[in-house]
Amino acid sequence: MSETRFDGVRTAIIANKVDGIVREMTNTLLRTARSAVINSARDFSCAILTADDELLAAAEAIPVHVFGAQLQARELRIAHPNMREGDAFLDNNPYVGNSHAADHTILVPVFVDGVHMFTAVTKAHQADVGNSIPTTYHAAAKDVYEEGAVIFPTVKVQSDYENIDDIIRMCRSRIRVPSQWYGDFLASIGAARVAERRLKELVDKYGLDTIGQFTRDWLDYSEKVMAKAIEDLPAATLHNSGRHDAFDPYLPEGLDFQVGIDIKPQDGLILVDLTENGPNVDCGLNLTEATTRAAVFAGIFNAIPASVPKNSGAFRRVQIDMNEGSAVGKPRFPHSCSVATTNVTDRLINCVGSAFAQLGEPYGVAEGAVGVGAGYAVLSGHDQRSNDEFVNQLCITANGGPGSAHADGWVTYGVPCTSGLMYRDSVEIDEIKMPIMYKHLRMVPDTGGAGKYRGGPSFEYAYTPKDAPISLIYPCDGQITPSKGVSGGEDGRTASAWLEAADGSRRTLPNAVDIVLHPGETIHGFDASGGGYGAPFERDPRLVLEDVLEGWETPEHATATYGVEFTETTGGLTVDEQGTARRRA
Repeated sequence: MSETRFDGVRTAIIANKVDGIVREMTNTLLRTARSAVINSARDFSCAILTADDELLAAAEAIPVHVFGAQLQARELRIAHPNMREGDAFLDNNPYVGNSHAADHTILVPVFVDGVHMFTAVTKAHQADVGNSIPTTYHAAAKDVYEEGAVIFPTVKVQSDYENIDDIIRMCRSRIRVPSQWYGDFLASIGAARVAERRLKELVDKYGLDTIGQFTRDWLDYSEKVMAKAIEDLPAATLHNSGRHDAFDPYLPEGLDFQVGIDIKPQDGLILVDLTENGPNVDCGLNLTEATTRAAVFAGIFNAIPASVPKNSGAFRRVQIDMNEGSAVGKPRFPHSCSVATTNVTDRLINCVGSAFAQLGEPYGVAEGAVGVGAGYAVLSGHDQRSNDEFVNQLCITANGGPGSAHADGWVTYGVPCTSGLMYRDSVEIDEIKMPIMYKHLRMVPDTGGAGKYRGGPSFEYAYTPKDAPISLIYPCDGQITPSKGVSGGEDGRTASAWLEAADGSRRTLPNAVDIVLHPGETIHGFDASGGGYGAPFERDPRLVLEDVLEGWETPEHATATYGVEFTETTGGLTVDEQGTARRRA
């Protein structure tokens, strides 16, 4: 830690200014991107790093995107020791710091008076990256060659603020719907350049020395806050296990993994051991080092006070031990990591966060719903309305969030790796942008994992092609293994999907799906729900009544599960307190 006198007021002011710059980057990318997965679903993140590769600010960035961005910045400095003002770099290399190949990352070094002060980062999930099949989630790929994605290991794409056309032409000739990719590329570059201008203005206002001192002070302060949060935890050694569903035929046994957590409050440290996990698997479910670290950090942040800043200062208080060549660790080239940001990452986030519930209330969280299913499918084909090809990922899934010791699960949680920070698609915008039509989208009562605080509920939906066949690909999880409740809470509901033929017959779909959907056929999806926290009979009857009145629960299920009886009065439905007391006795 730095020894200079700490100016808390100045540090707070500048920290908020830097946070505001990240939010301006975010707004720029959201408003200018071409693909719906970015401009509607918000599957992207922005961040600012220090010149020595520490995450300084991430605002509302998606955890799985930015909690490993410092690895990419470090690799950038190694590969380009002589980078200059006006340079910009594209990176999506999953083997040395990126999350997975579909997350195209733009890194812009920010210089002031010739001094490298910051690195501005935008990371955006692409609708297509040139995979061998039209999806950015190639679960079946046994290696990067079968996966087919074009890998850019911190490749320079701008010099003196001008595009390097060779790289642009390569991408446009190799990526499906190249005009869409190019629009997203320009939006990402633009957002990073906005950060560059604003950071220069910040340094002009306060001076190089003051800003340099701020970066040290802010990260040191964040480390102290994190250490204090850990000091408030009980000393304990925790063990937890997780499981990803079987994927026939390329992962027929599923994937089990272990997590060890050693909480050392006296040292303000948390040690996480992932070394008991097995080798890389021959499919696209392997994690990257970035997603492994991001999952651990996300799980821990879910279990400590929200006031802890999410940056490299806080990261200093967590030590992660992982194996190279492990499916839950650091991958060994050329194993595919195509699905590294979601499936197993989601299970690992759940595993870490729920482990803290072993400490008893009020610690830890239940498991959030998993499953990149039909509501997250990548769709592609020919749009007869415009006579153009299209490719895009749906983001209509809700997936219920985990119950905690303080609140019910978030309704539009998404998956653990995004934790509610992505947006859900608009049905109407999806139908404008793609040749599909939704038949329904609705919440399903009685589905949230029951508990003192319940998990978020399931949703169900159905959609069909309008005029021509469309390709539909997704790598779901959670159809077999539910998201677990903790501290007496019940598990969430599992996911499911089925294909309805034109004659009305139905066929259940497996976890991993790669089909062509024809006009007249309908895909149906049922989202998983979150696990509950605490025993259901401990839930406040007033909350149960509110759930019934709002439609989250039916009266019959509420009585059977939560032990709450109701009576009709002239003022409406109310809790029968005596009947409830008898039933709960």
